[in-house]
Amino acid sequence: MSNTLAIARRELSSFFFSPIAYLVMCGFLMLSGLFFMLTVFATGQPAEMRNLFFWMVWILIIVVPAISMRLVSEELRSGTIESLMTSPISDVQVILGKWLGGLMFFVALLATTLSLVFVLALWSQPDYGPVFTGYLGLILVGGLYMAIGTFASVLTRNQIIAFLLTIFLILLLTVVTYFLPRLLPPEWSAAAYYLNVNEQYDDFSKGLIDTSNFVYFISGIALFLVLAVKALESRKWR
Repeated sequence: MSNTLAIARRELSSFFFSPIAYLVMCGFLMLSGLFFMLTVFATGQPAEMRNLFFWMVWILIIVVPAISMRLVSEELRSGTIESLMTSPISDVQVILGKWLGGLMFFVALLATTLSLVFVLALWSQPDYGPVFTGYLGLILVGGLYMAIGTFASVLTRNQIIAFLLTIFLILLLTVVTYFLPRLLPPEWSAAAYYLNVNEQYDDFSKGLIDTSNFVYFISGIALFLVLAVKALESRKWR
């Protein structure tokens, strides 16, 4: 566990020395602020964050891959992955540490948008229950996307390819699973519909917490982290 946390701390600190991280942060804040003004702070809109959360989930499709694309790809490109793989640190610890470091930076990034909640509270009396569950759901979505990005980052030393591959896999779980159930027979459409990330997140944005939603995200995170570990292990035999 200590090795995992050490890798996570190293990864987190490296983000704050990367200009890309600050570009991602600025872009995320600008887009979040823009959609806040258009969907929440507009005249006649209810005092809630649900509409903003809807758009933030879509923004994460770009933001999280931009964070995760360097997690392992940079190690592969620079050759430092060899020292990690030959050290007493296990492949599981490497992947968990990388994922956790990326997730910690994402949570820090997400925390900056709490200023929007403060602005909303100055002008209205929002229900903080859906705000809390909405942010909890965003962390779970970010955790899933970060796991997908970690897996994609293991597959290539090219960060741009890792970025595009992560977006492709995320789109399979958002756009494709939205239209696919309409093409399948009823007995299969419900299962395909369950795979849609936005549908799983929707309950959180409403202020609802359902065990099945947690099972979906935790299972998805575990699946892609296991795939990342296996992909990293396979490099030892190349």
